[in-house]
Amino acid sequence: MISVDDFRAEARAWLEANVPLRSGDDNPAALFTEHPDEAAYVAESRHWQARLADSGWAGLTWPEEYGGRGLTPIHQIAWTQEAARFDLPVEVFGIGIGMAGPTILTWGTEEQKERWLRPMLHGDEIWCQLFSEPNAGSDLASLQTRAVQDGDEWVINGQKVWTSGAQWSKWGMLLARTDPSVPKHQGMTYFGIDMEQAGVEIHSLRQMTGGANFTEVYFDDARVATSGVIGAPGMGWSVGLTTLMNERTSIGALGGLAGLSGSDALARLMSEVTTRMGINPATDPATRDRLADIAVRSRVLEAHAGRIIAKFAKGEIPTAEGSVAKLALSDLLDRVANFGVDSQGAYGMLAGSDALSAGQWTLAFLGYPGIKLAGGSDEIMRNIIGERVLDLPREPRTDHDVPFAEVTKNV
Repeated sequence: MISVDDFRAEARAWLEANVPLRSGDDNPAALFTEHPDEAAYVAESRHWQARLADSGWAGLTWPEEYGGRGLTPIHQIAWTQEAARFDLPVEVFGIGIGMAGPTILTWGTEEQKERWLRPMLHGDEIWCQLFSEPNAGSDLASLQTRAVQDGDEWVINGQKVWTSGAQWSKWGMLLARTDPSVPKHQGMTYFGIDMEQAGVEIHSLRQMTGGANFTEVYFDDARVATSGVIGAPGMGWSVGLTTLMNERTSIGALGGLAGLSGSDALARLMSEVTTRMGINPATDPATRDRLADIAVRSRVLEAHAGRIIAKFAKGEIPTAEGSVAKLALSDLLDRVANFGVDSQGAYGMLAGSDALSAGQWTLAFLGYPGIKLAGGSDEIMRNIIGERVLDLPREPRTDHDVPFAEVTKNV
């Protein structure tokens, strides 16, 4: 196996020879940006994902028989660090390759791996995640979307919400309730569902950033063949945790490694504040204190990401560490976005070209609350840390052993 240092050098050389650098005014803290021509963006993304796969830069940790390179998570992290400097528009495949792929590798049948993994890596098929519902967000196990078996198919009815990229997706990772006669964590099943069939209706959701990065999805007698069950009927919670663990780790640890704190963008903003407002932030003790706090928390997140890397290096799978990283990143983005707006004075109330930094900090401010919810809310992360790391008493759960059909629900 290639050493990490040699791999890093090879990756850097390929990126420098093939991929343009990010623009100098890029702000990674400005989340949920929109693309004026979505169809063109997705087409460009497919082009780049195919190039990555054809050149051996996709699915680095996946087995070679499924199109990967059989490398370690440390190699994947080295790639993430190197690629962060380049304009590589393949985010639409992040949910599939980062979450669906590892779940299928862990729980899928050989037929499922052969059918789904290579098209995913090569950009032929996009995946989305169909977990959250209007009454089942942080308490995911309360989901009410139903799947009823009809011969060799399952019939799906219900609603999902806050689904990223459903409008582009060929396949969805669907959690649905298949047995309401048992407690809520036991009666779910995990499916790979065809999003392009009749019975699947997708609507965009407009968020306060002004963009529409999320969708709500309605299922009206949609169907999934029994071969689309990932894991086994009733094992949806266990399979879903594999997906969520990969999501939280990627949001937190890899987010910190890729520089989502936006330190370069903050430096540009401070320069602009000096030029446009005639104020030198370096002379203000409160500003210096907030910048120092952001710098320290960024380093702490990087150090924690190193702890996750060390676990990967030993062949272990991070569990609660992913929750710690995700919580730390959402807290950091909160502080960064608020500082970015506060430091502009009255300009911070403006958007677009009227604001400083072309309104990127306004987008950061309006977008960061989404990270506090994605992959599990901050409150859920604190519960996980309290119960699994600090060994604190578990929160009371009155519905833990009650059949789901008997649990009081919102309708």
